Amino acid sequence: MLVLDGADRVLQTYPVGLGFAPEGHKQFEGDGRTPEGVYTIDRRNPNSTYHLSIGISYPNEADIAFAEAQGLSPGGDIFIHGGPRPGIDPTNVRDWTAGCIAVTDREIEDIYAMVKDGTPIHIFA
Repeated sequence: MLVLDGADRVLQTYPVGLGFAPEGHKQFEGDGRTPEGVYTIDRRNPNSTYHLSIGISYPNEADIAFAEAQGLSPGGDIFIHGGPRPGIDPTNVRDWTAGCIAVTDREIEDIYAMVKDGTPIHIFA
């Protein structure tokens, strides 16, 4: 993941963890994929189940229309987040990222401080 400033200069880069099916754009709830495309940072959750989380504006209108045309839900609640808080055992679930973008706790602290709501995010494989 790259964090850019307003002039498209790289501020920082981070390795990330993705859903259990990391190839291809998220289409439906539970498909294990991470959305691909242009979204916006639209919320933040300091009380997340994970160590801080920043919300991504998935699903957009096109995502919703595609899923509904198939008679399915597009899913939602996609975040950039740190590791699970104490008491959550990631080995007890199939995919603890659930299609989100996971970074280390220290990295989400940095990202949380740098990236403001309304910031565009480009997610591509």
